[in-house]
Amino acid sequence: MKRVVITGMGTVNPLGSDLEKFWDNVKKGTLGVSKIDAFDTTELGVSVAGIIRDFDPAAYFERKEIRHMERFTQIAVASAIQALRDSGSDFKDLDIYRLGVIIGCGIGGIGRIEEEHDKYKAKGPGRISPFFVPMMIGNMAAGQVAIHTGFRGDNFCTTTACASSTHAVGEAFRKIKDGYLDVCLAGGSESTITEFTLGGFRTMKALSTTEDPAKASIPFDKNRNGFVLGEGAGVLVLEEYEHAKARGAKIYAEIAGYGATCDAYHMTAPAEECGASSRAMINAYKEAGLKPEGIDYINAHGTSTHLNDMLETKAIKIALGEEQAHKVKINSTKSMTGHMLGGTGAVEAIVSALTIYHGFVHQTIGFTTPDPECDLDYCVNGPVEMEVKAALSNSLGFGGHNATLCLKQYVD
Repeated sequence: MKRVVITGMGTVNPLGSDLEKFWDNVKKGTLGVSKIDAFDTTELGVSVAGIIRDFDPAAYFERKEIRHMERFTQIAVASAIQALRDSGSDFKDLDIYRLGVIIGCGIGGIGRIEEEHDKYKAKGPGRISPFFVPMMIGNMAAGQVAIHTGFRGDNFCTTTACASSTHAVGEAFRKIKDGYLDVCLAGGSESTITEFTLGGFRTMKALSTTEDPAKASIPFDKNRNGFVLGEGAGVLVLEEYEHAKARGAKIYAEIAGYGATCDAYHMTAPAEECGASSRAMINAYKEAGLKPEGIDYINAHGTSTHLNDMLETKAIKIALGEEQAHKVKINSTKSMTGHMLGGTGAVEAIVSALTIYHGFVHQTIGFTTPDPECDLDYCVNGPVEMEVKAALSNSLGFGGHNATLCLKQYVD
């Protein structure tokens, strides 16, 4: 079995359109949730979102490309380009058929669907853009990343709602570990802040209706009342260890384990017994050769919904045992970014890798009121500087999809 290390990362999300700016804002505890100003939200009853404010597609693409590429694809390709630059290699020394791309996406180009459907209703089918289908399909982010990099190995899109990009990174890890690939650009992307999407989540009563951005995404807080929709992308360069070592690559962390399970219970609600979600964590750290006491930190799914935060807390206790669960440091990056759906797991995997690399656990911001049902250490009083030898990154998606990555401090 091959070892798999992270040698490059890139991201575009509400906290910044490059890795350096993003991590700087994470360390500061910056809020990336803001008022929606692209359309009138009066009737929606939802007025805040995690919006990318500083991304310029012209820095990456020609004008014609921009017109024919949906936003979720633009930010995915930009993140992949950043990640390759950060890795310090274009990997031209390797067989291009052993270079893969796996990019998760939960929904795809729903904004394009809305626009083209309006055209169809108003002017008929002849006015639908010929680029409609290739722009809106969820796998086009992976396809465009390959077009821009020349990687010709495994190329596909994982679609498991909020767990999409954690599954993408996990499957890429397995492809390299089992010897099918040498390098893989893995991650996820989503951009769905539209009236129609917000309306759908709103009628499910899934979104926070709080008008104050600072009080909307508050994971593990007793007053939480739903998640905040966000947009964003993250891509990691996963590389076979011996190749990375031979070229003298900077190694952020090692991916050493991956757990994937399903609740087989409900379309949207997590299973109350937490058997599957806890098993994903157990499988991840066991594959990494660890025991519960070997886990120092967990980047929680932490959505700011009542059921998720309560039941993820319960699942952590089952997976690690009550005593260790109270010792481990836990945080929710969604307290700053909102919930980026198919992009969120990859961005949180990036946070987990940087946490290990820098020895810095960020604060879960916005917390004011303890919840007796959420009684673990969520780093709500401030960031913590500490050595992190091993971390878990959790993602739990609608449909009961659970995915956990186990990352370890790199040791030669």
